[in-house]
Amino acid sequence: LHVRSRRQRQMCIRDSIMSANMSSRLQYISHYPERLQQQIQQMIDDNALGDWLRTRYPATHSVANDNDLREYVMGLKNQYMKKTQPLSKVIYDQKIHIVNHALGLHSYVSRVQGGKLKSKNELRVSSLFKNTPEPFLNMIVVHELAHLKEKEHNKAFYKLCQHMLPDYHQIEFDVRVYLTELELTGHVYQMPKEA
Repeated sequence: LHVRSRRQRQMCIRDSIMSANMSSRLQYISHYPERLQQQIQQMIDDNALGDWLRTRYPATHSVANDNDLREYVMGLKNQYMKKTQPLSKVIYDQKIHIVNHALGLHSYVSRVQGGKLKSKNELRVSSLFKNTPEPFLNMIVVHELAHLKEKEHNKAFYKLCQHMLPDYHQIEFDVRVYLTELELTGHVYQMPKEA
């Protein structure tokens, strides 16, 4: 049994609280190496994370609505995945991040029509990505398109993601850093003014 002084117990409690706060603030990157988490935490402490993101990705994309998104997705699908089943719906979805703690969703619905089994594929992207840099949107779309062929997050899935987007893993990390900053500050890029 190790007996601690009151001061030592208070220090342990403080360290535990700080560690819990850091973990909750870094939930999106919690499975990355400690060294990376510490670098991100240091930028948060210095109020420099948003500036780092804006320097690295200075502009946002112009894929503003569901029609634009469908065109964007179909361009990637036709380039890399022509032989997969067609997509019946491609939309931005406001509920995804809140409800599913996800960034995008792929789904397929099977129905019996005239004695035949028909399935429809849908691709939904969180509306959080309406005002982000194009590489972030690209990463989410590539991820969801890969699920048309590979349902599980396995080696073949990530190989397909990297085929469509060679910097997939780096951009995924940057998206997670973006989500961390977004959760802390409520914004990273200014919302465009509506006319």
